[in-house]
Amino acid sequence: MSNPELRWKAVFASGPFDSNICKRYPPDRDANARIGPLGPAKAFPSVGDIMSEDDKSPISARQAKGLFAEWKGAPALVLAVSGGPDSVALMWLAARWRRALSRGPRLLAVTVDHGLRAESAREARDVKRLAGALGVPHRTVRWTGVKPRSGVPAAARAARYRLLADIARQSGASHILTAHTRDDQAETLLMRLVRGSGITGLAAMARESEREGVLIARPFLDISKSQLIATLEKAKVGFADDPTNRDISFTRPRIRTVIHGLAAEGGDARNLARLASRLARANAAIEILADGAARYLALKGGATVPPLPSDHGLGNATFDAAAFAALPEEIRLRLLLRAIDRLGHEGPAELGKVEALLAILDGALQKPAVKHSPRLKQTLAGALVSLTGDRIVVEPAPPRRRAAN
Repeated sequence: MSNPELRWKAVFASGPFDSNICKRYPPDRDANARIGPLGPAKAFPSVGDIMSEDDKSPISARQAKGLFAEWKGAPALVLAVSGGPDSVALMWLAARWRRALSRGPRLLAVTVDHGLRAESAREARDVKRLAGALGVPHRTVRWTGVKPRSGVPAAARAARYRLLADIARQSGASHILTAHTRDDQAETLLMRLVRGSGITGLAAMARESEREGVLIARPFLDISKSQLIATLEKAKVGFADDPTNRDISFTRPRIRTVIHGLAAEGGDARNLARLASRLARANAAIEILADGAARYLALKGGATVPPLPSDHGLGNATFDAAAFAALPEEIRLRLLLRAIDRLGHEGPAELGKVEALLAILDGALQKPAVKHSPRLKQTLAGALVSLTGDRIVVEPAPPRRRAAN
């Protein structure tokens, strides 16, 4: 087997298989708010009338048992509850599920008051009252400090997860449960599509992922918003209406209007979420191939630190140039991105910039090697990528020099 590409495939085929690379499920959206202790009925936008009866039916106790089953053994769970229909349904269903268990995780409902709307404090109090009625302990935390003038949704989201993670660690919770639905999944897919995301981004949200050092779990990714509202209707539980969900000055509400139009052509939330699920499946397979390629490069003697996602710390990654060049482009791209993200000190690298760097590296690989003379030396995201002789080296870049005053 003289072909380097065939050799790395053979090494991968004999290597270990990580079946937990990506835990992900597909996720629709519709809505109509109703009544209850959290306030009067409110109307919510619909993704269209093209949906099955299952999308409009309340979630049964048996169905809820299946939705939360994998977290039965957790010590404690933080429920992220804003007061809107999705998160109120999360708290109501989780409380009902927990009551049916003889033993199970402690539940703690947490509301983050971002202080961006006058109604937010009242909505947090309403959530606390409902949590008390359900027998679920509740905490409200506030996002304090100066708020940005632009990029408010992203900044609020980052602050929310940071605050939730802090409480999860304090309370001994292993997971934060959020109420992202199939509709949110479809919107996320389209938002990333128009931004030119790669396969990883288009896979949208995972059923379980890590953020701020805590696991984020999304039990409703295969559930439509309309089902959650139907569940609250049947239970006569009310919820809050956040008008920013309809404010088209923000990206997500504008994307929501696009889904309305796509639904008439078959591109409804169910099918968009199904696409995200299929892309997640493909992404998981490619990640396994990339792991196999990393092992091959290590066995080849070309990787001083195998560039696997779990590897961290100082040092460098060194690849045999010929073996690296024989890999498929997507695998080369992922290995380069992993090494830069692990060894760089300026945050995650942008995919487009890594693609551009890979193109330059591929071009340099076509040039004749000159001993001890670098064919390429370039920095990206705080990492230095160089090609010298028959070796590609990725290492932390020297600190930038500060301009003299």
